[in-house]
Amino acid sequence: MEWHETAPDVGTRWERGDGHAVVSVRQTATGEWAVTYDRLRQAPEGEAYRRETCETEADALALAAEWRD
Repeated sequence: MEWHETAPDVGTRWERGDGHAVVSVRQTATGEWAVTYDRLRQAPEGEAYRRETCETEADALALAAEWRD
């Protein structure tokens, strides 16, 4: 499935082509990097949510890329 980068207020965000899932990366107040995956209930594969933190932006972007695959 294709992913398209969108323009959020903070961080980086990708929306899946069908609009049923979003992956985002943003810096937290503590300086860590949060990566979230949010898939809607309406998605063919069902609802899902994941959140992890990384120490660096590079690690967070790598994890986001992994989740989009």
